[in-house]
Amino acid sequence: MTFPSIATPVVQWQASHGRNHLPWQQTRDPYRVWLSEIMLQQTQVSTVLGYYQRFLDAFPDVASLAAAPQDAVLALWSGLGYYSRARNLHRCAQAVVEDWGGAFPRRAEDLATLPGIGRSTAGAIASFCFSERVPILDANVRRVLTRVLAFDADLAVAKNERELWDLAQQLCPTEDLQQAMPRYTQGLMDLGATICTPRKPSCLVCPLQPQCRAARFGNPENYPVRTRKLKRSSEAWWLLIAVDGQGRVWLERRPQQGIWAGLYAPPVFNGREALEQAVAQHWPGTAPLDWTDLPAFLHVLTHRDLHLHPVRVRVQGGGIDAATPDGQGCWADAGVWADMGLPAPVRKLLDAQFAG
Repeated sequence: MTFPSIATPVVQWQASHGRNHLPWQQTRDPYRVWLSEIMLQQTQVSTVLGYYQRFLDAFPDVASLAAAPQDAVLALWSGLGYYSRARNLHRCAQAVVEDWGGAFPRRAEDLATLPGIGRSTAGAIASFCFSERVPILDANVRRVLTRVLAFDADLAVAKNERELWDLAQQLCPTEDLQQAMPRYTQGLMDLGATICTPRKPSCLVCPLQPQCRAARFGNPENYPVRTRKLKRSSEAWWLLIAVDGQGRVWLERRPQQGIWAGLYAPPVFNGREALEQAVAQHWPGTAPLDWTDLPAFLHVLTHRDLHLHPVRVRVQGGGIDAATPDGQGCWADAGVWADMGLPAPVRKLLDAQFAG
C-alpha cells in the first residue's frame, strides 16, 4: 500500500482550526492528560468538563487519588457512567504510586501495563506528554484513518485491527516529534469529532481531502467496516426504597461485577413478588398503607435498557442490618448519600423523593 502523507496537513490544520481551548490541552502533565483520556471514553467533552475540574479539586495529583477511599472516587464519578473506569482509575493511581514511584512511565508500552489503560490511551498519554512516536486508535481516529486509506477489512477480526495499528504507526510524523506528535494526535481526534463525522462528513473543508481515498471514491460513510455488533437487551428491575422512622433509606453495595458494580443502590429485585417477600422477611409488620409505587422510568445504557420500578416502603426498625454483611450496606439520609457512589438514576430518584 502506498501511504499518503498526512502528518503535515494534520499538524497545520490542528494549529489553526483544531480544538485548543480544552483545559487538558494546556498541560503535558501525564496525570491530567490521563484523567481526561479516561473520562472522555464513551463520554462527550461537554459532560467531562465539569467532572474533570471537580476531580482535580478533590485529587490534585496521583498520590492524593491513590490515597483516597474508593467510595470517594465513585461518589465524584457518579453520573459519568461506565463505573469500571472509576475503579480502574483508582487502581491505576495506586499502581503508579506503588510500582513507579508516583511518576507515570514515559513509554506507551509501559503505560499499557497499568489498570484501565489500553493501547490507545497509552499512546495518547505518551504522545501528548512525552512526544513518543506512537499512534492512537480511538473511535474518531479509527474512522479518519480507515477513510483516508479506504481500509475496508473487517475490524471485528483481530488480525485486521492489528494491520490498521501497523498502518497508523507508519503514518505518524517523522520530524520535530517534540511539537508534531502532540498536535498530530490531537488533530486526528479533532478531525474525527468535528469534520470526519460518522454521518455526512464535511469532506470539502477537510485538510485530508486530497489524500483521502474514501472521499475520492465518494463513499466515506462505508468506513470503518465492522460486522459484529452488540445486540441491545432489556431488563426490568424493582427497587426497594425502604425508609426507616428517621427518614433514612437503606442502601447496599452492588456486586463488583455487572451493572452499577461497586456502587451503592437500593436493593434490586427481578420482580415485584421478590421485593414483597424481602419486605415480609425483614419487616413482617409492614402495613399496606406504608407502600407507595413510584413512577416507573427507563434508564438507557449503551447496550441495555433498564426499566426501573421503584417502590417506597415505610418500615420500622433496622431489620435488614443483620442480613447484610458488615460494610456492605447502611441507612443513609440525603446528607450521607450526597458523598456516596450512587448510580445517576438512583441519585436523581432519591433527591427528588427526599428534597427538602
